[in-house]
Amino acid sequence: MTNHWIDIRNADVILVMGSNAAENHPISFKWVTKAMERGATLLNVDPRFTRTSAKAHLYAPIRSGTDIAFLGGMIKYIIDNKKYFEEYVRLYTNASFLVNPKFKMPGELDGLFSGYDPKKRKYDKSSWSFQKDEKGLIKKDSTLQNPNCVFQLLKKHFSRYTPELVSSITGTPKDKLLKVYDIYSSTGKPGKAATIMYAMGWTQHTVGTQNIRTMAMIQLLLGNMGVAGGGVNALRGESNVQGSTDHCLLYHILPGYLKTPKASQPTLKAYNDKYTPKAKDPMSANWWGNYPKYSVSLLTSFFGKNATKANDFGYAWLPKLDDGQDASWLNLFDEMYKGTFSGFFAWGMNPTCSGANANKVRLGLAKLDWLVNVNIFPNETAEFWHGPGMKPKNIKTEVFRLPAAVSFEKEGSITNSGRWAQWRYKGGNPPGQAWPDAEMMTELYYRVKGLYEKEGGVLPDPVVKATWDYGPKGPGGKIKHCDPHMVAKEINGYFLKDVTIKGKPYKKGTLVPSFAFLQADGSTSSGNWLYCQSYTEKGNMMARRSRKDTSGIGLYLEWSWAWPVNRRIIYNRASVDENGRPWDKQHPVIRWDKAAKKWKGDVPDGGWAPLSAGKKSRYAFIMKPEGHAHIFGPGRADGPFPEHYEPYECPIEKNLMNAQKFNPAIKIFSPETTTPLDVVFSCDPRYPIVASTYRMVEHWQTGVMTRWQPWLIEAQPQLWVEMSTELGNLKGIKNGEKVLVQSARGQVEAVAIVTDRFKPFDIAGQTIHQVGLPWCFGWVTPPDGGDSANLLTPTIGDANTMIPESKAFMVNVLRKGV
Repeated sequence: MTNHWIDIRNADVILVMGSNAAENHPISFKWVTKAMERGATLLNVDPRFTRTSAKAHLYAPIRSGTDIAFLGGMIKYIIDNKKYFEEYVRLYTNASFLVNPKFKMPGELDGLFSGYDPKKRKYDKSSWSFQKDEKGLIKKDSTLQNPNCVFQLLKKHFSRYTPELVSSITGTPKDKLLKVYDIYSSTGKPGKAATIMYAMGWTQHTVGTQNIRTMAMIQLLLGNMGVAGGGVNALRGESNVQGSTDHCLLYHILPGYLKTPKASQPTLKAYNDKYTPKAKDPMSANWWGNYPKYSVSLLTSFFGKNATKANDFGYAWLPKLDDGQDASWLNLFDEMYKGTFSGFFAWGMNPTCSGANANKVRLGLAKLDWLVNVNIFPNETAEFWHGPGMKPKNIKTEVFRLPAAVSFEKEGSITNSGRWAQWRYKGGNPPGQAWPDAEMMTELYYRVKGLYEKEGGVLPDPVVKATWDYGPKGPGGKIKHCDPHMVAKEINGYFLKDVTIKGKPYKKGTLVPSFAFLQADGSTSSGNWLYCQSYTEKGNMMARRSRKDTSGIGLYLEWSWAWPVNRRIIYNRASVDENGRPWDKQHPVIRWDKAAKKWKGDVPDGGWAPLSAGKKSRYAFIMKPEGHAHIFGPGRADGPFPEHYEPYECPIEKNLMNAQKFNPAIKIFSPETTTPLDVVFSCDPRYPIVASTYRMVEHWQTGVMTRWQPWLIEAQPQLWVEMSTELGNLKGIKNGEKVLVQSARGQVEAVAIVTDRFKPFDIAGQTIHQVGLPWCFGWVTPPDGGDSANLLTPTIGDANTMIPESKAFMVNVLRKGV
């Protein structure tokens, strides 16, 4: 989240789209209710009428997979009706930047941007560049009238997204479209703010990244970034998803969103040079220019005294990706299915139920030599070898089960969606042989290290030279137990030498006060630069619990700690005009105190004076080399502007917006080269119904924690499929009957819920039906609860992140026995 949970109460308009917050994030909805009590308007856009819809002032239906068309129409409405916040757009976005005249858009190239290579399914982005002057500075047109400026290109691109066409694509009635557009765009002026609450309903698409980009562009046009009650707010599906991502859960990042090194970057210099941006504009803060300080401090945290300048601080010991390698989820299980690797740790996950195309996942596990499953209850992943359709005598995989402690049985921190790192204390000891994760990792580390020391092996240095000082040590040098406080201090970082910074001395062994003190010479360490200041000489900042709020807008700066540097609303220097005066005087995030010559309120995005101070100031969006927010985003794989493409499995023969039916930059998993399970049927009469998966409040994720609880199974005992009354009548299906839901990849048995919550869509004169299934069930327990809805979903992912497209695919629904 750019903002935080409590801040939702400051919004004038709230759009819930791509999520069902009232049911799946009920605590978040507390703050929606607070906003509504203050007069806020709640809008909900969803394929079905949900519990959130029931609370909304206005509900609008939408066909799954058409969000860009819907939001693109809003951009056109905002521009055509001059609803955009012009001063904000000029000051803080790249709307005035002049783009390369060779750049072409989908309206000119039949659905493609310039530079597309159909053989590689990739873009050459050279034409997506900005024009520069003789000094290397980007050319701008402050009038926003130049035909090559971003604003005019934006206007031209989305001019095609007329209400009539958008309605034909999305199935949203035109009158409801325009009502949503009018209400939301009413916040494009000083003193007003709107926010978006989204979740996997936006991300799990082949255009998932661009769904979110489109909304971010809307927020920038309306001046809703950096302000109280604004922002782009992801509703994380678990309390520490944000924290785990910050600490490199994903293959392509190191802690603090540093890049995973590649094979073509053999030295630390080559690595830092590649990822350290250069900025020629003196008013650009270019914060990523500090990249070497963060990377070197990370290496010294990893390898301690073994990291020296002479050995590149141990950079050679980091694993490297091959150039072009993608090790994301879909590719990981594709390679597993092909037999590329022989062992797998399933740690705190249940991929046989949570993974797209779950049959392929299960067959992939059968190709392994060994599988380690770390969890709190038996699950479908540990038991896959004797699951539905499996023949145990033919499966060689040896499965090891390690029982784990639950969150309440261990101490440590979680970082919630709003970036608040909060310390949690241990409530009790784990039962039996269950261990906390950190203790398992510690024991595993010492076992592997011992084998390397005894037997040698390929590249032992990353293990034998790693630092592992996170607890009291016994006589042999091995720690007795892992102390989470010592881990937290390592993440914050230390001074490794006596140093003087800005005239102030700091002693070796003391904790670094913030990331501004990190150095590139090996004199500091930090396990994650973003978390510098989370645990300092003043104590554990994450454990703070003061309820004092001097801001008046719910910042609560002394409750826990938020990254970066306790900033509660990021990009907050865009919440003021060029003189430092808040756009919203009733809900100021920060303001410039002329007399004191400093900012008051939230921790600002840099302490420089307001923009009117000229070269003494810096642009507001400090993480961008140009210092401006990207309405035109040339870094994406599938285009600098979002464009509507149909889901890879869809119900219509052609894309009504352009000649490209699907996102042209997605990776295709061909059944001819991988597995028949990768088959996809689009616009096929055998599978005429759109389907989506979603959560329910009674069960958690795949249900590993909740399906073992009798009171929750009593509330939601088995898999069901929700469908419209019209579809039930068409299929002869009655409420409560058992049905089969089939896709090209598998089938599940479910109980039919025939309801008015779904309605058929009119898509360009064609009636399209949609159904929905929860993905929280599995065959292990309860015995008659059904299996995972992900047996139906395809192996296809977003062009930028490869997140699976689980929210729009094609199925058929049949009465059981027919």
